[in-house]
Amino acid sequence: MQYFLVVLGCQMNQSDAERVHAIMGKMGFSQADKEEQASVIGVIACSVRQKAIDKVYSKISKWNRWKRKCPLITFVSGCILPDDHRKFLQLFDLVFDMKELSALPMMLAQYGVSSPLSGMATPAALHESIIDKGGRTIFTGLKPVAKQKQPPQTWEVEPVYNSRFEAFIPIQNGCNKFCTYCAVPYTRGREVSRPSAEIISEVRSLVTKGYRSITLLGQNVNSYGLDRKGNELSFAQLLHAVGAISDSQPDVWIYFTSPHPLDMTRDVIETIASHPSLAKQIHLPIQSGDDEVLERMNRRHTVARYREVAGWIRELLPTATLFTDIIVGFSGETDAQFENTRNAVREFGYNMAYIAMYSPRPGAASFQWSDNVPHTVKKQRYATLTGDLEHVAARHTNQLAGTTVKMLVRGYDRKPGYLTGHTEGRIVVRFPSTDDTLIGAFANVTIESATPFSVEGTLAK
Repeated sequence: MQYFLVVLGCQMNQSDAERVHAIMGKMGFSQADKEEQASVIGVIACSVRQKAIDKVYSKISKWNRWKRKCPLITFVSGCILPDDHRKFLQLFDLVFDMKELSALPMMLAQYGVSSPLSGMATPAALHESIIDKGGRTIFTGLKPVAKQKQPPQTWEVEPVYNSRFEAFIPIQNGCNKFCTYCAVPYTRGREVSRPSAEIISEVRSLVTKGYRSITLLGQNVNSYGLDRKGNELSFAQLLHAVGAISDSQPDVWIYFTSPHPLDMTRDVIETIASHPSLAKQIHLPIQSGDDEVLERMNRRHTVARYREVAGWIRELLPTATLFTDIIVGFSGETDAQFENTRNAVREFGYNMAYIAMYSPRPGAASFQWSDNVPHTVKKQRYATLTGDLEHVAARHTNQLAGTTVKMLVRGYDRKPGYLTGHTEGRIVVRFPSTDDTLIGAFANVTIESATPFSVEGTLAK
């Protein structure tokens, strides 16, 4: 039996997918190279991005046509807005929350897919009977999934990591911020922190196994522990515990994403500075460089607050790279407000910014507002801001020319005959080689040329 999994969206979805792979593997399934080879096809969806959700509808339309010629079971999970959830119920065989993942074998068993796990997943407690008015049992079967008691979070399923040297560890799920443009609180719910003992144990296991890059994941990582205040570590304390473990290995970089400027504290930056293994790279979303736009976005931070946090980073982590997220063309954004965002890009000197043109998402508060910035203006602002970013990012990469950098080799580059990877600061590096034994290892590369977002060189002797 073979299955195929389509994974869309953020790193959290990638982490969730590793747990789906684990469940499917325990059921006796092998992963198909192509979707045409599979008897079960699943999607880890992302309602946060319109392009991602459009891809789901396109895929399921094709798969449902295949069902006319061959047996096929489809399922969907991940970040799904209520409106998409209702539509998916009519299109997919199974629609479930990632918190229900451990019940997937039982759900598939309802479609006649048997496995060692499906037999174990259906004890008497999961059955129900329908009794007629005379007290006679007229039907006994599996309870609907919604009636079953499910584990609180996906992380209770042990993952099968997709890489032998890179891993993602979920530490927190959900978000309490309710930014007006964002659907995450409606797809993943309120913030829930994973027990720190589990996180620390997973880090220790991965470090012992020789993993080189580990990323702590959450929608708002630096609010970690606030839902269990007094009974759990703070984010800074968690980082300190992780750093104490990973510092014992000279070749491991620990990352985290994503923090919120409002919740970022100085002790987090101090902790990163005190541990060599905590990577000197910070992803700090600003979203807009204008306070009025930030207020409409319900970001709850100002540019001044962001400047304070960026100041801590520059003071305590002088070699750190700074990444961000920016939305252009948000509802009501004026030319002057966009200019303030341009000023912010120049002031903070980002090494990378993930720029998105605003699109309303059903369920988010701003969906009710007028999307009154024309698409042509959004495209123009996107291009202008990308140009600004290239200018400031090139200052850093150009300075790397002639130096030797340490990098993690991640795989083959699109450029034939080259391998690629990234520095501790996540600057992309490529160099000529076809030696696949280097993949997953650290290498020193002497930089010979640079573009705004990447550098190229040769292996140092």
